[in-house]
Amino acid sequence: MHMSDALLSPAVGGAFWLATGGIVAYSAKKISEENDNSRTALMGVAGAFIFAAQMINFSIPGTGSSGHLGGGLVLAALLGPYRAFITLASVLFIQCLFFADGGLLALGCNVFNLAFFPAFIAFPYIYKMIAGAGDSKARLATGCTAGGIAGLLMGAFSVVVQTVLSGISDLPFTTFILFMLPIHFAIGIVEGVVTFFVVSFVMQTQPAILSANPGKLHPARHVLATFAIAALIMGGVIACFASSSPDGLEWSITKVSGKEELEGTGNKIGGFLSSVQEKLAFLPDYDFRNSAEVKGTGNIGTSTSGILGAFMVFALAGASGFILRNRWRATGNA
Repeated sequence: MHMSDALLSPAVGGAFWLATGGIVAYSAKKISEENDNSRTALMGVAGAFIFAAQMINFSIPGTGSSGHLGGGLVLAALLGPYRAFITLASVLFIQCLFFADGGLLALGCNVFNLAFFPAFIAFPYIYKMIAGAGDSKARLATGCTAGGIAGLLMGAFSVVVQTVLSGISDLPFTTFILFMLPIHFAIGIVEGVVTFFVVSFVMQTQPAILSANPGKLHPARHVLATFAIAALIMGGVIACFASSSPDGLEWSITKVSGKEELEGTGNKIGGFLSSVQEKLAFLPDYDFRNSAEVKGTGNIGTSTSGILGAFMVFALAGASGFILRNRWRATGNA
């Protein structure tokens, strides 16, 4: 559900850049006030895990479409909403700038759609209210499923609204929404299942991490190592076998417009941002540049992208948590 710049006007894209920046600043402020640095390392490895997981597109039977994990609900359950938002923003930032996954103008929209709804709405008002403390497996499974579906449906609805508000494509609201919501409902079921298994694993190994107040308990090394190893395996190996079918957004656009890709309006801002992204993205679409000219590089390019991207997200998300921790210390000692 990564939007391209072709769907957005500079006004809408810029507005959501500002909105997303404001939420990042607010989340940073809340984290620095918490006096809890126990999840700093987990931000890094969980972010790397989500980056790798998002590379694995799975086929949706009977549709010709595919989907991938959003990861917002998983991160919110592990890190809380504020750290989850900043961590997923780090994932999408790395994907956009260095792998050309999602447009640079659309980056604010993509972070808002994939991170805001699961972290600040689905997690506190659906997942937590249903799952509670997670003592009941049935309630936990229901909460994960309902939260996963709701987060993706709200994000999909937001994509349609942002596209229609931009007014640069001929995608009609009603028809677009009729394709977007059912396909993302199906993807949301998988999101919920993955969230359930991840949360269940943590509950069995170190349940205090998931509590509202973990008592400054740092995640055990084997928990961190499990997420790190899983990220490397998914990004370096499993991603090579991901479905090549269009994702839910691409599939919906094709069904509505009859075109696989939409062309932008050619505005100066969009053109400038596209040129910047083209220069920065050294592994566009998770492959080497000009890979089509060299046979047999596909899997190598994907594996390289998965492993390198996971390390980059680990560094960025981990550094964000480290900076916020030091910011609290400096404020507290002032």
